[in-house]
Amino acid sequence: MQSKWFEIEYIRGGSRLTCYMEASHRIEAINEFKSKKLGVFVNINESSEPLKNKLEKAKLFFKDKFKAKKIPLEPYIATLRHISTMLNAGLPITVCLEDVLKTTSHKRLYEIYENVLNEVESGVSLSEAFKRYESEVGTISVALVDLGEQTGTLDESIAKLADILQEIHDNRMKLKKATRYPIIVIFAMVIAFSFVITLVVPQFQAMFKEYNTELPFPTLLLLWIENAITTYGLYVVLGAIVMGIALSIFYKKSENFRLYFDKYMLKVYIVGQVIYLSMIGRFVFVFDRLSTSGVPIIDSLKTSIGIVENLFLKEKLNKVITSIEEGKSLKDGFESTELFESMIIQMISAGENSGSLSTMLDKISDIYRKKYSYLVDNVATMIEPLLIAAIAGFILLLALGIFLPMWSIAEAVGGV
Repeated sequence: MQSKWFEIEYIRGGSRLTCYMEASHRIEAINEFKSKKLGVFVNINESSEPLKNKLEKAKLFFKDKFKAKKIPLEPYIATLRHISTMLNAGLPITVCLEDVLKTTSHKRLYEIYENVLNEVESGVSLSEAFKRYESEVGTISVALVDLGEQTGTLDESIAKLADILQEIHDNRMKLKKATRYPIIVIFAMVIAFSFVITLVVPQFQAMFKEYNTELPFPTLLLLWIENAITTYGLYVVLGAIVMGIALSIFYKKSENFRLYFDKYMLKVYIVGQVIYLSMIGRFVFVFDRLSTSGVPIIDSLKTSIGIVENLFLKEKLNKVITSIEEGKSLKDGFESTELFESMIIQMISAGENSGSLSTMLDKISDIYRKKYSYLVDNVATMIEPLLIAAIAGFILLLALGIFLPMWSIAEAVGGV
């Protein structure tokens, strides 16, 4: 029964006071009031939720929203493995959570586990307690904890959750490691170019003016860049920051903009391949683990699609759910997305027909894992031609911009 709010009038110390009680009916509200021994009961009327309570809920909502960002995977995975090991040893979940609190140093993770422990001790299930922090721990955490509670294999489900999150974490680390060298090179190029343009070129500019020589185009280009950096450099940096913030806000607020942006990113050289392979590989890997764990296929798909961050890919993958709900096969659903090559479609079809879908999904997951690893391992090699071309262009521009007018000056001086 849905709860209601009641305004209760009572007398205490000769004064007539009011308080508010939330209950399913009047009798329950009166009994609650009497149990608190606030005073002498006078009257009760049904009321709307008090403003003070609404403000408190709003405060908690915005507080949660402010904190609601993904927690770091590394400490979270460590706590999951800790809980799984203790559960496997036959210890109660409350004891496991208490022990985790003693070893967790991450502040927000400690707060989450502390609140989860309090809720579990008050009679709430572990999955329901985790659900409140779904935006931070992820949909997949709630799904696997719920599965573990329903099947009585909570230790195995949490261990499997840790493995899935470890796979995601390792892929992210591989990408960061692969892009570290190109980023350092690009950063060094920008610093060197800015140094030469702002400190070296102006020295030559004075000499060019003294001899009143006609400057070639590369030199004029260098002088224009130097003038633009010294005059508008700060505004360009501020403009880039403002534009970045604006794009970030649009990306979060506008679904159409996010859809267009995510679709465009898939077409960017190297970046698009990395996004595609990481997102699709993650989807197949999680779908395989959930479906083999006994989660219903629709729920497995929803959870797997939920961890795909690219909105364009997510909308395409949702077609799989639509197809299955319409009574079509999983193969038809995957084919309708137009995201998978024919070999993958044939493997899913073979798995469905032979009853070995789990085996095929595992093989497909392995294919995407190997493709992603190969791509990430060769990112530096693929970017090298672009870096070499950029460095060559930088050096050529400086050489032509500085030495061409110097040769003209030398010829002019030699002819005098």
